[in-house]
Amino acid sequence: MVESTLRRHFDYYLGKTEVVIYSVLAVLLAVTAVVTIATSGRILWMGLSHWTVAAQTLGVLNELLIVLMLVEILHTVRISVRSHVLVTEPFLVVGLIASIRRILVITLEAATLTKEGAWTTEGASGIFHSSMIELGLLVLVLVVSITLLRRYAPTSKDLPEL
Repeated sequence: MVESTLRRHFDYYLGKTEVVIYSVLAVLLAVTAVVTIATSGRILWMGLSHWTVAAQTLGVLNELLIVLMLVEILHTVRISVRSHVLVTEPFLVVGLIASIRRILVITLEAATLTKEGAWTTEGASGIFHSSMIELGLLVLVLVVSITLLRRYAPTSKDLPEL
């Protein structure tokens, strides 16, 4: 009897601690996303004021994709607080966004290096192609995983009671 009561109290307080930690995490993620949006706005404004928008595009795109990842993680935290279930799909979406972000950054950097003539060696070109194939396969695996998760997702009645 005492053990059962102790377990319920322990479970109750751990649940409250979990919600507090998730709440602090959500606030920090939201603040980080807002600061990142402000940073990308500043980069874009500097590009507009100096007529170098094309040069600043990579930085702005990079920052905005980071914001997208932060918002997706924030969404995952919100779902976890509400349902007390860890959902895997948002993590796959974050991985997909990160992979696409990396592909864009590598491609834009390669274009910049090619214009400058700094990417003329065969080794650098091979590394670029290998990176693109690796990231392409990762994107394919993530998309297939997300598709399978959505197709065979358990219904709410299939989830275990907590």
